Formats: sequence, C-alpha cells, structure tokens
Amino acid sequence: MARKAPRRTAERILEASLGLFNRFGESHVSTAAIAAELGISSGNLYYHYRAKDEIVNALFAQYEQALGALLQAAGDVADVEDAWFFMHRLFELVWQYRFLYRDLNHLLARNRQLEAQFPPLLRAKTQAMHTLLAALHNGGALRLPPGGAPETTANCMVLVATYWLSFEYVHDPRRALEPEGAQSALLGGVRHVLGLLLPYLEPAQGAHLARLVQAYGADGTDGTDGAAKE
Repeated sequence: MARKAPRRTAERILEASLGLFNRFGESHVSTAAIAAELGISSGNLYYHYRAKDEIVNALFAQYEQALGALLQAAGDVADVEDAWFFMHRLFELVWQYRFLYRDLNHLLARNRQLEAQFPPLLRAKTQAMHTLLAALHNGGALRLPPGGAPETTANCMVLVATYWLSFEYVHDPRRALEPEGAQSALLGGVRHVLGLLLPYLEPAQGAHLARLVQAYGADGTDGTDGAAKE
C-alpha cells in the first residue's frame, strides 16, 4: 500500500493557524505562536508567509472558494427541508472559518485586502438568498408579497448569517465558540435565519419547519437526550 505523501509545510501552517485563530481570535495569535504550535522556526514560517496577514488572506481565499461552490446550490432548494440543510451547510462553513466573523470589524479595519474582498462576498451571499427565495416561491413553498419584501428578507437573512456567531459570542464569550458549542450555534443560526420566512411560508411548510426545529432541538441538540452533538 502506497504511503501518503507528507503535507507541505505551507498547508500545515494554514491548518494550525486556522485552529489557533478560531480558538483564541486572530488578534491574539502571533506568528511565533503558530511556529511553536507546529514545532518549526519562525524563519521557516516566514519563508512561506512573510506576515500574518498573508496567512489570513490565504485562509479567506479557501473560505471564499468553498462558499462560492456552496452558494451555487441555492437554486436547487425546493422546500423548507432543502432550505434547512442548505443553511446548515452554510453555517458549518462559517463555523469552520469562524475567526473571520468573530473578529470581522477588526480584520476589515486593518487588512486592506479583506476590506476589498468581503463586500463582494456579502453581495454573493445576498444574491444566493434571492435565488433561494425565488426557488421556494416557484416551488410553492412560500409566497412573498409584491414590492420590496424579497430584497428586505434576503438582506435580513444575510445579516443574521453574518453576525449570528458574534451574537452567540457576546452571550457567552468563554464557551460559545468552543468546539462543544458548535451544534448549538449552528442550529440556532439556521433556525433564526429560516424563522424570517415564517410569515410567508405556506401552512404545511411552516408546520414542517416547526417539526425540523423540534427534531433537531431548539437549543442545538438532536431532540432525543438533550446532549449536544459534536
């Protein structure tokens, strides 16, 4: 059996940095701490990434690529259950790169590349929400009134999705963004984003959304024994 090739140092740096940024916040992690985590010299790290912002930008590029692929599926949403799992996948991705959202204002204030790249990402999310709403409308799952309702609803969905983890963090700074809080945070976000659709859902679809919330647990559990899933 062929042995797997060892991962390149640059890939290991990104993986270690992502874990540290998510755990402690990007602003609290130095390049020296990243090097120490990997057991390499600072010089070795700087050979691959000349500054911490280069690591942040590389991680953002990974996130942007994965998000772009996911958003393409927005048009395939036909009903509330499809929307539930689409939004769950979205929040899983946000959670994977949660340091971006935990420290978003700080990062944008001092990283010019992110300052330029994040607004188009938000526009792509908003367009995907428009596409999702249109797909649900065309499939008969919801009826949005004429006028500005689709635009307002899409913007509110993106707003909640963007700042949900910050909301969770403020409520419980020491534990909210730790791994054991993942399912509670993800499912809470999904529930609140899709809750914006309740006034417009067809009755059967609204009832199905309520069943999904009950099945997965309003507090992020699976609705069986109250234990949060990892």
